[in-house]
Amino acid sequence: QVQLVESGGGLVQAGASLRLSCAASGRAFSKYSMGWFRQAPGKEREFVIGMSRDSTTYAYSVKDRFTISRDNPKNTVYLQMSSLKPEDTAKYYCVATQGMGDMLQSASWDYWGQGTQVTVSS
Repeated sequence: QVQLVESGGGLVQAGASLRLSCAASGRAFSKYSMGWFRQAPGKEREFVIGMSRDSTTYAYSVKDRFTISRDNPKNTVYLQMSSLKPEDTAKYYCVATQGMGDMLQSASWDYWGQGTQVTVSS
């Protein structure tokens, strides 16, 4: 079992940067693929970014603006967001899996955090 706790959300202006953190409990953190989804009010949850052992996958809407990184000794994964836009406003969820499914599909991820709100004002 893995428990995920996100932090770092908040209210920022368009163009700003923000870093989200996700602390994971449990063993063998380094064996998990990690990622982030988001959900805006009235919209479906959508894939943002994911990191497996071999590669990183980005949603087109965040490519060149968002990056993911991890610190395995600290059991933490980060989402660095820059050049934020009002359309990035959403609740951001940290996800984890040991599976090999399609990262873009929410069903591929086994563990989800409670989410942290990011609001970008224009």
